[in-house]
Amino acid sequence: MKSMTVTPPSNNRIAQLIDANLDRAREGLRVMEDWCRFGLKRSDFSIQIKDWRQQLGVHHHNIYRKARLTSKDPAMGVSHPLQKLRATPKAVFIANSSRVQEALRVIEEFTRLTDPKLCEIATKIRYETYEIEIKVLNTTEGIDKRQALKDCSVYLITANRENLEEIVHEALKAGVKIVQYREKFLNDFEKISQAKSLASLCKKYNSLFIVNDRIDIALAVDADGVHLGQEDIPTKIARELLGDGRIIGRSTHCLEDIKNAEEEGCDYIGIGPIFPSKTKKQLTPIGTDYLRKGLTETPLTAFAIGGINSSNVNQLNKVNNLRIAVSEAIINSNDPFSKAEELLKFLK
Repeated sequence: MKSMTVTPPSNNRIAQLIDANLDRAREGLRVMEDWCRFGLKRSDFSIQIKDWRQQLGVHHHNIYRKARLTSKDPAMGVSHPLQKLRATPKAVFIANSSRVQEALRVIEEFTRLTDPKLCEIATKIRYETYEIEIKVLNTTEGIDKRQALKDCSVYLITANRENLEEIVHEALKAGVKIVQYREKFLNDFEKISQAKSLASLCKKYNSLFIVNDRIDIALAVDADGVHLGQEDIPTKIARELLGDGRIIGRSTHCLEDIKNAEEEGCDYIGIGPIFPSKTKKQLTPIGTDYLRKGLTETPLTAFAIGGINSSNVNQLNKVNNLRIAVSEAIINSNDPFSKAEELLKFLK
């Protein structure tokens, strides 16, 4: 393919500027590429970023390299105090993404007339980095949420109560790290209002907030994810709507359900009902032996669910890697804080 003509800049300082920003952009892209490759394990992201780096490399012409300024550069080695605040991979990625975008904009401005092909490529890559930055940040947030999910032992499922927010607040103060909003009676306006309040409360305590069934409400209140039943929307469609940054859980009642949830890419499952449940009266309890079998056959984070309370939870004391989901045990308690604290201590 015939390349477009490159006209040497009339001022050598412009060539130096282009050279410096090509280096800057390619270096920043390499940092982004390696985090996607090794940190996120996303070959699709790393391959795309590598391609941008190679495109810029092809157009890093000798007229720019020969003008390179190093020892005489007055700003060489100058740092900024804010660089020391990049304490997480996410912060490093954002800083380098911004560095790339800024460098590409400089290249665009100074190559419009002399190197139109490089200007075109810089413009295209700059806009594409805006898009991939969002995708990477969503993926990173998803990883953080899934890690937080693994650290949850008691999963609180809400029920319709006048003082629900107060009850959830007490449970969060006790140390509950995940709350599912389950509401079957209020209208959608009321649900959204209540879900927003609970989501805000969970955020205050760095706890995950999940919405039962309703993807639209989960998105409306910026929830951390949704929980789906066996007859709810397929996981693939839910993932397309929610993206990689949110969690998807699924109720399972047999080994086939567990396997399907795993293959579909669910982030966690509920296994049950373990005991007779008032909310799932149509389902036959599967018992503790089945729970043990289910837990040993899946790598997914799993919560025992169904009729679990302080009276029968001791029957689960020999189950390895036990996590429990409860509703009435805390929601109907006269002292939600103490009840949540008791269940958390049992699972330590």
